[in-house]
Amino acid sequence: MNHIEDASTLPVTWWKSSASGAQSDCVECAVVDPERVAVRDSKNPTGPALLLTRDQFAGLVAGVK
Repeated sequence: MNHIEDASTLPVTWWKSSASGAQSDCVECAVVDPERVAVRDSKNPTGPALLLTRDQFAGLVAGVK
């Protein structure tokens, strides 16, 4: 797992769950390339983002469920 200090520098389109809170209490995700997914705090778009492989991202989603 890697990270980037300023998630807003990634040339990606971010999305968040339609079930996120009205005050944006959620994480946002973005496909970086065919192998990696970025995850950031929706309240801090210029903060850091985790860069996960697709397998790591699938494990994160499974763990949250």
